[in-house]
Amino acid sequence: MQIQVFIENEAHSSRKNIFNEKTLEYLESITVTGEYPFPYGFILHTTGGDGDNVDCFVLTDKPLKSGQLVECEPIGLLEQTETSWERPGEEEEDHTVLATLVGETACIDEALKSALRDFILHIFDHLPGKKITLGQFLGKEAAIRYIQDCGDEP
Repeated sequence: MQIQVFIENEAHSSRKNIFNEKTLEYLESITVTGEYPFPYGFILHTTGGDGDNVDCFVLTDKPLKSGQLVECEPIGLLEQTETSWERPGEEEEDHTVLATLVGETACIDEALKSALRDFILHIFDHLPGKKITLGQFLGKEAAIRYIQDCGDEP
């Protein structure tokens, strides 16, 4: 399965760019607590449990730029939920797909899992009341099923 991922945030940057995920219009940028370990964006033509497009880390060493659209293949899924100060006590499903650029490979090993956990658990430390709970790292089949379940009707 190939997916189109719109890159919002570049690897090794603490700048979080915010786009309208349906029109791809740039809205604003904010500074977050840590640096993104990999390019990060969202999968086109999807809507996840939080009402936004499905989030995606692209596991690559290539420098992908904000606003770039890339073809990827899903290789895993990280379960997560979050609560925010806007809706205390309410949890939203906000799973993240792990993908590679078409033709590349990556291994979801313990070092990668640790880096992603550390980043995700602390990225919003500057926002009081924002809480992220991480679940399991699941395989390619779970990622494909999740993307299909979150697919927007044409």
